[in-house]
Amino acid sequence: MAPDTQTDIDDLIEEFDFLDDWEERYRYLIDMGKALPALPQSEKTEANRVKGCTSRVWLAISPPQNNVFEFQADSDAHIVKGLAALMIRLYSGRAASEIGEIDARSVLEKIGLAEHLSPQRSNGLNSMIARIKTEAAEIQAAHR
Repeated sequence: MAPDTQTDIDDLIEEFDFLDDWEERYRYLIDMGKALPALPQSEKTEANRVKGCTSRVWLAISPPQNNVFEFQADSDAHIVKGLAALMIRLYSGRAASEIGEIDARSVLEKIGLAEHLSPQRSNGLNSMIARIKTEAAEIQAAHR
């Protein structure tokens, strides 16, 4: 993993370390979602919808510029939108090779969120992670 990628992940973990309990981390996650720019209505398509999520979640992936991917997301549920914001923070602005190396589940464990997610939210989050990694790899392969 690139040094700046690891630094970004370490910074994120440190942010959550300052929060004392699950309630504060939950609120912080919701605030991250509220700060996420709204996804344009034109991007809220069935093709961009993340399958496997109970809530409605859309994930838009921009074609890579200089091998760097940018992601946008939105959801109709506050906590899920916060999780989407967290995934964007982990994966957006990175090359496909970096995206493939990032273990979001490990990061969630380190920041104390993994054990507090319901099975449905975990499944939806896994679907989001899989889609980010799969589409980045497929787009990268198509541009070779």
